[in-house]
Amino acid sequence: MNRKLTFILADDHAIVREGLKLLISAMENMSVVGEAADGEALLGLVRSVRADFLILDLGMPGVAGIQFIADIGEFAPRLKIVVLTANIEPRTVRATLEAGASAYLTKDGDPEELAEAIAAVRSGSTYLARTVRFAITEPNRNSRPHAAQDILSPVPLTRREREILALVAQGLTARETAERLGISPLTARKHRENLMGKLNLHSAAELTAYAVRLGLPTA
Repeated sequence: MNRKLTFILADDHAIVREGLKLLISAMENMSVVGEAADGEALLGLVRSVRADFLILDLGMPGVAGIQFIADIGEFAPRLKIVVLTANIEPRTVRATLEAGASAYLTKDGDPEELAEAIAAVRSGSTYLARTVRFAITEPNRNSRPHAAQDILSPVPLTRREREILALVAQGLTARETAERLGISPLTARKHRENLMGKLNLHSAAELTAYAVRLGLPTA
């Protein structure tokens, strides 16, 4: 039998926490192991309770903005953070992902998205609620990396690997790559590391040189 996935719920509204508990209890092999109604209590929980997921309200008392997500990442680097908020401002969405959140859900969204987000994060992806996906498809963010789909590499590459290679060739950093593709910086760095391993290359410069040999445009 698979080990249960465990959750910490952080929201200053008890009715929201109860609703989340009902949703989670209806899912197989998942349970809530802690609750917090403010930032101080949450930090205590994160230090003392081992959990797989944190569902976090950005508007909770004692949560000092986006930096709070990065701070939690230092205490519990394996904890996956799912932000649940009423804020749909594009800059907040992007900054939240950059800080290390694995998913961004909105309180006016479909409850079924919670299960979708958990499944996506477990598979190594980043999840954005349907109501905020526009945040990464604004003008100058909605184009795919140039010619990524047309890359002909001697070593077979996945679609994501081709995208990463094309963006490295254009001089984008891991953070800029993450923002362009709508993934976390950690995921972008991991994709880049995997790509270097697959191609037996050891730096962004070597990746760029490889891209040049394939005829990709560079910065």
